[in-house]
Amino acid sequence: IEQVAWCEMTDEQKGVYRQILEEGRKQVSELSGKESGGRDRIAVLTVLMRLRQACCHLGLLPQNGKTWTEPSGKMEYFLDRLEEAISGGHRMLVFSQFVSLLKLVQAELNRRKVQHCYLDGGTADRAGEVDRFQRNQDIPVFLISLKAGGTGLNLTGADTVIHFDPWWNPAVEEQATARAHRIGQNKIVSSYKLIARDTVEEKIVRLQERKRDLFRGTLVSEEDFVRGLSWQELQELLE
Repeated sequence: IEQVAWCEMTDEQKGVYRQILEEGRKQVSELSGKESGGRDRIAVLTVLMRLRQACCHLGLLPQNGKTWTEPSGKMEYFLDRLEEAISGGHRMLVFSQFVSLLKLVQAELNRRKVQHCYLDGGTADRAGEVDRFQRNQDIPVFLISLKAGGTGLNLTGADTVIHFDPWWNPAVEEQATARAHRIGQNKIVSSYKLIARDTVEEKIVRLQERKRDLFRGTLVSEEDFVRGLSWQELQELLE
């Protein structure tokens, strides 16, 4: 079962998001009328990255000495789902493309004394973490970097998958979800894609469908995906 979970950003997030969007549009429009040698696309890419970080958690943005009181609507949603999962005897995989976001989630789990496994590109003993999760029913959460653990792992100990942020290519998300669908899974697997309402993430989901066949199954980088978009499509992402 796959579904989109629409998440409301906090008021703080909305304010920061709007500011990034307005400044980004201005910067891109200043470049677009000139011979920018590709700098306009780089500018769009930078703005998109900042917007997507703001959708997830304000702690992903450069701090500039700020402390946030309500940094993430998605985190609130996730923590609610986590409580339900634990009380219902479910176990979950949590994927994100942002390692810094996984670290923030990990800090929340530590604060709540929730046992968990963790895997990103820097994890030395990948097999050990996978084995620990598969063998130990008391560990309800496995945090996984999409790039490091989206393929090749067998994680049938989980029956719930959370995608904290949408990747440009939906096939990559599907491959990650399939970690829980492997042989030996005897439960129904539920997958939730967290999307911040009224943001660039909504547009990415629509783009995913339009471009699905173009990138089938490959973990394209953000740069490659953006290179495959027309200037008009790029502009639409910032509308």
